[in-house]
Amino acid sequence: MPKLIMSLDGAELREFTLSGSRMTIGRKPHNDIQIENLAVSGEHAALHSIQGEYYVEDLKSTNGTLVNGSPIEKHFLKHNDEIEIGKFRLRYVAEGAAAPVDSGSFDRTMVLRPGIKPADLPPPPPPQAAPAPAPALPSGRISVLNGSNAGRELELNKNLVTLGKPGVQVAVISRRPQGFFLTHVEGASFPQVNGAAIGSQPHPLQPGDVIELAGVQMRFQQP
Repeated sequence: MPKLIMSLDGAELREFTLSGSRMTIGRKPHNDIQIENLAVSGEHAALHSIQGEYYVEDLKSTNGTLVNGSPIEKHFLKHNDEIEIGKFRLRYVAEGAAAPVDSGSFDRTMVLRPGIKPADLPPPPPPQAAPAPAPALPSGRISVLNGSNAGRELELNKNLVTLGKPGVQVAVISRRPQGFFLTHVEGASFPQVNGAAIGSQPHPLQPGDVIELAGVQMRFQQP
């Protein structure tokens, strides 16, 4: 079945199998594909199926929907088209899309020429080891250092946690096997870590880092 592969900053987060005649994408929990991010509208976009083909429709969202970098109202999807909603990417994988051919998956026929013994042939390749299990995701938390919420702690137990004030400054902390990363989402100025602006690229967080976002200071901690 066709599917969407969600990623953020090049890191794949989830896969969604497409089914039914209509699926919605948005921030609110009732959507078929929920993206908990303030840059995403409550009901941002919809996917429609017509005789096995899918098209994406922008639902008059605040920040718009792009496909392959261009804003759209409605767009029929082709294999590997990339839907952009905020900083998130949803890559469309069509049903029956060909997977890369692994030449090692075919049986080989041995042909012996006169005078060649099996012992003269190179040994067969060793069997491939089973794939390693997915690495465990790290744990962490942030502690608010100032303002009315000073002393409050927030466990970073989701793959994405949105912080800040909409319309002022918003950022997201993403949890990956390599650690936690802070990414700017919205606002005229970038968040700061230890007094320095992080820029537009994901910034790796280290234990003890002090994040400043929309006037609020928070300390990142890990066990």
